Amino acid sequence: MNSTIDISAGAKAKAFFDLTKFRLSMTVVFSSCFGYALASPELNTWNLLVFGFASFLVTASANVINQIKEKELDKLMSRTQHRPLPSGRLSVTEAAGFSLICGIIGLGLILSLFNFYAFLLSLLSLVLYGFVYTPLKRVGPIAVAVGALPGAFPPMIGWVASTGHFGLEPGILFAIQFFWQFPHFWAIAWVLDDDYRKAGFKLLPSKGGRDLSSAFQIMSYTLFLLPLCWVPYYLGMTGINSAVIALLSGILFLTQTLHLMKEQTNKAALKLMFGSFLYLPVVQIAYLLDKI
Repeated sequence: MNSTIDISAGAKAKAFFDLTKFRLSMTVVFSSCFGYALASPELNTWNLLVFGFASFLVTASANVINQIKEKELDKLMSRTQHRPLPSGRLSVTEAAGFSLICGIIGLGLILSLFNFYAFLLSLLSLVLYGFVYTPLKRVGPIAVAVGALPGAFPPMIGWVASTGHFGLEPGILFAIQFFWQFPHFWAIAWVLDDDYRKAGFKLLPSKGGRDLSSAFQIMSYTLFLLPLCWVPYYLGMTGINSAVIALLSGILFLTQTLHLMKEQTNKAALKLMFGSFLYLPVVQIAYLLDKI
């Protein structure tokens, strides 16, 4: 068992920064700010920045909870064994305090400066990710379905933070990101399956792991994105141009899943993984530009 090691103040600060999973957190912030901006008739840049900062803190808090609960499992995987907790750069007490501070400040900003509904959704997202999704990763692919809920909340939270109410509009933003989660998560799980198995994670949809059944299920969830991408246009949220871009992006995304079905290789899954990273921001930026 690794004990906490003595490191310099600069290295300690870097460890806390690493604990936030900055790049992952910023993708969540982007989706949150996308929802906020899309809902705002007259965008206030300062409010958007404050909301983005609060979203980052809440996301960081959830990520730290995840790492605390998986500290011993992270030691088993090549990809995660050098994280701040398994490497001993930070103690669990330090990480827990950091998570608590981030969570309180982030949720407090959302509650005090935006509205109760956005606060409630943000709190629910944190709890689902940190305390429900995380332990389910060793149970089976149900974890992906549960994880897709907080994973799809950001644009909906952004919309609700901006408007103060629910409706079809935030619901469709949630639905698009929800169904996107499945090919995204499963492509990652395919590529990292060997490493995940060291920690007992069972995330691929088929018991056979990297097989045709898993590839087919990945493809089937991608199909939902094709009709869903038109709904923002029919609801008057965006124009026809972004609907066409979203449809073409969805078709390209679908062809990557069909390629995975044909090849069933890590290389094909890796291409799909990168495709999933591109799909969401391309579609969301298209919706924003079309509104502008």
